[in-house]
Amino acid sequence: MFNLTEKIIAAHLTEGEMIAGQEIGLRIDQTLTQDSTGTMAYLELEAMGIERVKTKLSVAYIDHNMLQAGPENFDDHLFIQSAAKNYGIWFSKPGNGICHQVHLERFGVPGDTLIGSDSHTPTAGGLGMLAIGAGGVDVAAAMAGKSYYIQMPEVVEVHLTGKLRPGVAAKDIILYVLQQETVKGGVNKVYEYTGEGVKTLSVPERATITNMGAELGATTSIFPSDEITEEFLQSMGRGEVYQPLAADSDACYSRRLEVALDQLVPLIACPHSPDNVVTVSSLAGTEIGQVAIGSCTNSSYLDLAKCAMLLKGKKVHEDVSLVISPGSRQILKRLADEGLLSIFLEAGARVLECGCGPCIGMGQAPNNNGKSLRTFNRNFYGRSGTKSADVYLVSPETAVASALTGVITDPLGYLEFGEAKVPSSFKIDDNLLIAPNEAYIGQTPLVKGPNIKEVPAALPPTEEMSAKVLTVLEDNITTDHIMPSNAALLPYRSNIPYLADYCLTPSDSEFPSKAKANGGGIIVAGENYGQGSSREHAALAPLYLGVKAVVAKSFARIHKQNLVNNGIMPLIFADSNDYANLHQGDELVFSDLLSQIPTGKIVMQNKTTGQKINLKIELGDRQEKLLLAGGLLTSIRNQKE
Repeated sequence: MFNLTEKIIAAHLTEGEMIAGQEIGLRIDQTLTQDSTGTMAYLELEAMGIERVKTKLSVAYIDHNMLQAGPENFDDHLFIQSAAKNYGIWFSKPGNGICHQVHLERFGVPGDTLIGSDSHTPTAGGLGMLAIGAGGVDVAAAMAGKSYYIQMPEVVEVHLTGKLRPGVAAKDIILYVLQQETVKGGVNKVYEYTGEGVKTLSVPERATITNMGAELGATTSIFPSDEITEEFLQSMGRGEVYQPLAADSDACYSRRLEVALDQLVPLIACPHSPDNVVTVSSLAGTEIGQVAIGSCTNSSYLDLAKCAMLLKGKKVHEDVSLVISPGSRQILKRLADEGLLSIFLEAGARVLECGCGPCIGMGQAPNNNGKSLRTFNRNFYGRSGTKSADVYLVSPETAVASALTGVITDPLGYLEFGEAKVPSSFKIDDNLLIAPNEAYIGQTPLVKGPNIKEVPAALPPTEEMSAKVLTVLEDNITTDHIMPSNAALLPYRSNIPYLADYCLTPSDSEFPSKAKANGGGIIVAGENYGQGSSREHAALAPLYLGVKAVVAKSFARIHKQNLVNNGIMPLIFADSNDYANLHQGDELVFSDLLSQIPTGKIVMQNKTTGQKINLKIELGDRQEKLLLAGGLLTSIRNQKE
């Protein structure tokens, strides 16, 4: 009677009961970090004072900040490498590939738990892992042997029937789910894929779906581990870690979403949200200037082999720039050995380094007012590096068809499709992976360049608090709005004082100066505040600026946890209509906070208007203790003392 999610949770449960909505603690088998979030995670791990990691396996990847226009990124890489040596962590060097793709290939284990300081960690759910994105301090705590805490999620069954037609891709499946569920529909939910249609999808295709499931706001997404999983693991020389895993035949779910694969058509997410989905045919003929294929969503060997087959003997349209980013060095080598790289080059494509690159705004920004088609997972406003650009999300098949024609093109009826398969074996090359070495654990000094600054310290809330509204924001404010992530700012991800000067500037250019002038304050926002990346910088920068609370209609899961972890109160309007009654500059007063927080009900006085506003703070006992202690890092430090 158990679904797969419940089975894995039950096997890893350390605290709580498996009742939807209640907080539970999980034992974590594996962790991953990447360089954009990893420096803060390892600074936090250092502050916890442990000698070595206590997980089965932890991996530190370098895949985000590889554009070395100055010394800052390289300094961060050296710091992360020294931390990996000192604490017993695998280290994936620059150029080895995107964390999620490499983890799928080299480390993922069906049935294990994984948390990562990257919101697309659920990619490994394509392999049958319970894989969850988290803030850096949560990942550090897991490496220190602590449980990871989440609300016990509802489990939604996504029942797949039929088989995709040639030219319709796994990307179209998740775009359809996003169209149905929206970017906030998955909060505190797991999407579990079932049905005979599952057997028609390879592990890379499943991983595309679980990867982009993060855009639902979901805790994670997961596929069963079956003979398709076993074949994939055997191709990677890791068949010994396979185990069959599936839901019971009479498993229960909160609800079912039916997806008839043979009825799907090519879909496209329009600017500026992954759930703004329409059919490709409805936009056919729209001129474009750029196509980018890759990212952790669509950079597998299978994806790129399909693209090569479709590009063979053809030329990219003269008005289009086509760039391709392989997901791992292993994939790049395979493409080279099979002559597929030559097809890309002969077609007029540019081949980029194995990394995140354009997906995170690290290069390949579109032209002003340009239109870019990308096989990525996010098209948030300004994320590409060009605020005036329109970014669309599509499958590799749609991307190739459009690159050839210079306009958005439905691949059905335009391209002839062959069949590409996952190879039965890969030549394994782990030369850019450095394994932990007992000789270095606990003996390696951490290498800190001048750009690496300490983690800001949170303070516990006080009984009385008065602060001004610094800004009032709309719905669906993303972590890209709160803490921009572009080629100019990414080198400073270890320097919160520097980054703080750019906090929320995409939405309010004067926010940092207002926060400094007022000695901090309060942010007011609409629905789904903090959607998107797991980056805790979106909590650390406001913390540095003195933000004491965010009052919103609702929060995205990871960001809410990051706020609590850093001692910032996530407050929710009891009546969402009160959102309209708060304005920039209003002075807000809280009384008896320490006694109100445990009740979950807080009364806020708007001193400027004289109005009383009722708020909620939805915390479990553990989160309440964390907030009252001044955050997770402070709490762990206090325990050691």
